[in-house]
Amino acid sequence: MRPSGRAPHEMRPVILEPGYAKKAEGSCFVRFGDTHVLCTASLEERTPPWLKGQGKGWVTAEYGMLPRSTNERMRREASAGKQSGRTQEIQRLIGRSLRAVVDMKALGERQITVDCDVIQADGGTRTASVTGGWVALQQCVAWMMERGMLTASPIKDNVAAISCGIYEGTPVCDLDYAEDSTADTDANFVMTGTGGIVEIQGTAEGEPFSQDELSALMGLAKDSIADLVRLQNEAAGLK
Repeated sequence: MRPSGRAPHEMRPVILEPGYAKKAEGSCFVRFGDTHVLCTASLEERTPPWLKGQGKGWVTAEYGMLPRSTNERMRREASAGKQSGRTQEIQRLIGRSLRAVVDMKALGERQITVDCDVIQADGGTRTASVTGGWVALQQCVAWMMERGMLTASPIKDNVAAISCGIYEGTPVCDLDYAEDSTADTDANFVMTGTGGIVEIQGTAEGEPFSQDELSALMGLAKDSIADLVRLQNEAAGLK
């Protein structure tokens, strides 16, 4: 039995609230159960220096956890003078995931930065950030099209993410902290709306896992991400 009482294939309640931050070109407040993340997309009419003059744009991401997003206060990374390795790894994952579904030439010489700020953490903050980050990015692109800055969307597909793992010998999806902290295997899957694999992160915390178990986790992830894509499209006002 899972601590939450959910079935192995059952995600936590997922809410995607677009337009949450009124001053950003795009935004989404995403909730996976008790994990809450504010995602905002900000447009700049410039590219990184190393892309200047190449006729294409860039999408990047930043990630952070607020001091009381966890049970005990975390020190702000700004006060420590540097980001942790975990923070850097997660924000690179988010950026890679979003870039996988954007036509950079169609975006033009512009940069969109997606900021993901964790307000409350209960497992799966990176997967929630990818999922909500896409909605914020979609909103930003819609904002640009409304103003004639783009004639067509450079977003080629959805991208969403879900955590899966083996908890007490059973493959389960969308781990909360109680499961994530004790799981035998912990994995994160990033996939597109058409089923393409962007990234898989998987680690055996105890006993190594088998190919059959990986296939079971993949099946759970595929079904869950299909549900998340439907919620993304509803939040973004797409069919």
